[in-house]
Amino acid sequence: MSLNRLACVIALTAALLSAQSPAPEQRAFARDLLRELIEINTTDSAGDLTRAAEAMRAHFRAAGFPETDIQLIVPDGGPKKGNLVVRFRGTGACRPVLFNSHLDVVEAKREDWTVDPFHFTEKDGWFYGRGTTDDKDGDAALVADFIRLKQEGFRPKRDLILALTADEETSDKYNGVDILLRNHRDLIDAEYCINEDSGGGILRDGKRVMYQVQSAEKTYLSFTLTTTNPGGHSSLPRPRNAIYELASGLGRLANFSFPVHLNDVTKSFFERVAKMETGQMAADLRVVAGGAPAKEVVDRVAQNTYYNALMHTTCVATMLTAGHAENALPQRAVATVNCRLVPGETEQWVQQTLADVMADPGIAIAPVDHAHPSPFSPVDGPVLQIVERVAAEMWPGVPVIPVMETGATDGRQLRIAGIPTWGAEGVFQDPSDVRAHGRDERIRADIFDDHVEFVYRLIKALGNDCQGR
Repeated sequence: MSLNRLACVIALTAALLSAQSPAPEQRAFARDLLRELIEINTTDSAGDLTRAAEAMRAHFRAAGFPETDIQLIVPDGGPKKGNLVVRFRGTGACRPVLFNSHLDVVEAKREDWTVDPFHFTEKDGWFYGRGTTDDKDGDAALVADFIRLKQEGFRPKRDLILALTADEETSDKYNGVDILLRNHRDLIDAEYCINEDSGGGILRDGKRVMYQVQSAEKTYLSFTLTTTNPGGHSSLPRPRNAIYELASGLGRLANFSFPVHLNDVTKSFFERVAKMETGQMAADLRVVAGGAPAKEVVDRVAQNTYYNALMHTTCVATMLTAGHAENALPQRAVATVNCRLVPGETEQWVQQTLADVMADPGIAIAPVDHAHPSPFSPVDGPVLQIVERVAAEMWPGVPVIPVMETGATDGRQLRIAGIPTWGAEGVFQDPSDVRAHGRDERIRADIFDDHVEFVYRLIKALGNDCQGR
């Protein structure tokens, strides 16, 4: 190879590496955004989401986004429940794509943590703080990447919309996605949405083994189970006791499993994961994916709590209250049972199934709220192909697998509203050390940097694509 040709190859390689990796100042900017967001308390009890939205708005203003494309939406009666919507203008060749992430976080008590949950702490290669993985890492990545693309002069084929929203964790009347859909649909209306509150990768022994794209989620629904009794003096026990009666019913529930019910997403998941497992588990997962598995197969797979949650609807007792005095027989006992419904199963069917399991007309069953099921998004097509391509660029050889979220996200409201939604963040975590909602929430510094880069590449790829869904 001639020296001139070698010089050209070196120059081209350097250019490609530069295009694929953020500059040090861009990486530092994303980390600074995460720090800024962590140190703005956005809990429901004492936080101020409007302050966080305003802080991010200031960065977009400084980056030169037109004022008309930066919308701060603060709902009536909720001055601290602000939402930020930013539009990155494209050529208009195809419909917009929405990128969503929530600003609020769950409660955190200083006495429970080894560090201050509302102070950004960097220690031993980790970033600590409430929201580092749920979901201020997503907020910071989207803000940093939108601004980076603006600075690079990127001109997408479609408008890119960023929505940083309120109250995903509490889902009360100030839920940002609900408010935007009801009152400002024009600001976020899109062909589809990428949700930065779901998806992501799995680490095993520090190695990236799987990247998951959330294409569906279970429906959240709770019931109260109540027994009542005339009560009396505790010195005169009687056969009927509200606590014992309720406990007997809960014991039957503990030993009950809903029937296996797969959909396109979970069927695809089990088919693909079976290729990654070994031995009996691999064989059992293939049987589950094939349909109508025998009870012994289901029982073996259910030993993995994640696989168990994906196979069927689940209901579990989460709270219990009973009695009114230590020297009185209980007049009332109440249990809260939280259910996560597989798409396609109804509130009425689950309530009747619980009644059948209780096998006791003395246990009254009532929904706490009503179910709002959502459809699932397709597990194939251009969007998934682009996610797979970007993931392969970042992490060669890591399989990409559609999954059903066992919890709940704002993707539910968007899917119900007719906006197909996929969860696709770039964070890899070890399932044995997931600290979202828990003590000492943290994200590895290099994982956060990769997450920001993955989201940047994904935004750019989707912005240049007009194949739709």
